[in-house]
Amino acid sequence: MNAKSGVVTEIKLFSTLGVPIILTQLSQMGMAVIDTIMAGRVSATDLAGVALGSTFYSPPVVLLSGVAMAITPIISQMHGAGKEAGGGAVVRQALWIAVGGGLLTVALLLLFGEAGYRLIEVDPAAIPVATAYLKYISIGVVPTIAFFVLRYLCEGLSWTRPTMIVTFGGLVLKLPLNYLLVYGGLGIPAMGGPGCGLSTAIVMWLQLVAMIFIVAYSRVQRAGAFSQFSLPDFTVIWRLIKLGIPIGVTMFFEGTVFSIVVLLIGRISVEATAAHAIVFNVGSVTSMIPVALGVAATIRAGYNVGAKDYPGARRSVYTALGAALGFAFLAASVLVLMRDTIAGFYTTDASLLASASALLLILALYQFVDDTQTTAIGCLRGYKDVRIPMAIVLCSHWGIGIPLGALLGYGNDGLGVAPMGVSGFWWGLVIGFGVSTLSLNTRLAIISRSQRRIERYAQA
Repeated sequence: MNAKSGVVTEIKLFSTLGVPIILTQLSQMGMAVIDTIMAGRVSATDLAGVALGSTFYSPPVVLLSGVAMAITPIISQMHGAGKEAGGGAVVRQALWIAVGGGLLTVALLLLFGEAGYRLIEVDPAAIPVATAYLKYISIGVVPTIAFFVLRYLCEGLSWTRPTMIVTFGGLVLKLPLNYLLVYGGLGIPAMGGPGCGLSTAIVMWLQLVAMIFIVAYSRVQRAGAFSQFSLPDFTVIWRLIKLGIPIGVTMFFEGTVFSIVVLLIGRISVEATAAHAIVFNVGSVTSMIPVALGVAATIRAGYNVGAKDYPGARRSVYTALGAALGFAFLAASVLVLMRDTIAGFYTTDASLLASASALLLILALYQFVDDTQTTAIGCLRGYKDVRIPMAIVLCSHWGIGIPLGALLGYGNDGLGVAPMGVSGFWWGLVIGFGVSTLSLNTRLAIISRSQRRIERYAQA
């Protein structure tokens, strides 16, 4: 296969893998939008309670889903080596992590949720809604993590369509369930915001049942996930934790950067916070493509590493990075040329529109550093290189991006830095993410060219 035909083949494979991932993300985003709209129509207190409940629920679930994500590179490398039949033993141990970690999370949420809200002094009126939301959504923690385990098994076998179908089905079910539980009907009393938590838990159980059926009776059954029962094997569990914890921590710190930034921007003004919210929402949409490219790169790089086709793995990761750069250029162009129109979708206030429009110019530049960073992280996961990337993300985002953003946003008379307001925080993010993507892509260039390192990480 010549280089040109190899790249064309990779592009086709990335499309086949990536499009279902994007549609999966849209379905997941749709569920959150449904909760926000329906809870908000009950009352501001219910909306705040759901938001507070999600704030406590999301971090441990993100961390556990990161541990589960270790399945993708492990299975993809086994798939490439023609040893996918041995993947079932790993998956069964990951399911034990889902059960153990999920039950521990439930215990922590139920025992310390209300005390945590009182400790951080949130509005007392929202606490009953938040704690009730946590009580109901906790029912779905274990099936959520177990669902992720089976999802990553399918993805490791280069089959992303089942997750798309199941998640879209969950979205379709979520709407009427939310309506009945939040507003009441058919003899069901109105639960308000907590009903969002119960409907999510029900949907996650149904999605898990669907994924079990797919894994048991489709082409994925060759992995033997349900061919037998296995007691916990702590050697395998520890292997998964060592690979998965850095992935989960990376995901956690990536996500919480913006949570911290919005709190810091909130000290400036309401308009600054609103402008940031608009731009962050636009950025969340544009980030779907690089996230999908990152997952597809993990699958393709892992498969080629397992097959000991190291040039093929390198071709996969650079195809992904080229696609990320191409999309970044397209997205940036749209943001620059249509920034006023995009901002106008969110607000008619002239002052806020001007602020958001100016921030969209910075978001255009941010596309290049964020898209290549996200894709590079996915590429490195395909090689099972996760610890150094975790350290790079932590240092770049928390050691550079946030402090520099605060310095530029608030200013510092002693250093002669004039306050730039909300744009200062975004410039800090651009620089922090820029350092991250340069470091990660340097790391990727080194790893992808070193057979010794590739083979050493493959043993992880």
